[in-house]
Amino acid sequence: MTHKFETFIDELAKLEVPENVYNQYSYNDQENTIRRDNLLIYLKQMDKIKPKLILVGEAPGYRGSRLTGVPFTSEYLLMNNMKGLDFFGKENGYRLVSEKERLLKEATATIIRNTLLEQDIVSLGWNAFPFHPHKKDNDKSNRTPTKKELLLGEPFLVQMIDMFPIKRVVAVGNKAEESLHQLGIGCQKVRHPAQGGKNAFVQGIKQINEELNDECNS
Repeated sequence: MTHKFETFIDELAKLEVPENVYNQYSYNDQENTIRRDNLLIYLKQMDKIKPKLILVGEAPGYRGSRLTGVPFTSEYLLMNNMKGLDFFGKENGYRLVSEKERLLKEATATIIRNTLLEQDIVSLGWNAFPFHPHKKDNDKSNRTPTKKELLLGEPFLVQMIDMFPIKRVVAVGNKAEESLHQLGIGCQKVRHPAQGGKNAFVQGIKQINEELNDECNS
């Protein structure tokens, strides 16, 4: 299975991305070696856990997996975990591109991880567009991926779901739902936690968790 993960990451790294997009796995940037390593560690951990659920986001943010290589993480999360979360951190092999006194946090990653912890859900994470789309001449910004960019992400999304025993797919926001529907993959949608969507996101995940528990008990 490790070979499958390595091939997947190699395909990510080789993909030529459009203008105003950063490929955080690309071989063109030496520092991306660490991000590729981080993603491989994450996929190996998920292979041991064998998650039945996947959360599909829109795209990496400039304060999030654009820096770490791991979906729904920030520099702070990757190095420090959060109470109750134990699979990140230096002790598990994760690294940052550079040592910093102040590690960046990302609100979306923090909300998602906190909510999953509170609901005792272990979920695989990925994005409909796995690279960082940014505004022109400003790589420290985020923008919505275009339809063409979402098409580029589709093969990776299909592969990610196929590599794990996924039974339930959850789209975090409209763009993720759009990609999954385009692929004919059934999913439930929850509100994206950004821009005032935290409470609706939490309620959506809570409802899904209740459904999962009902299925286990029936």
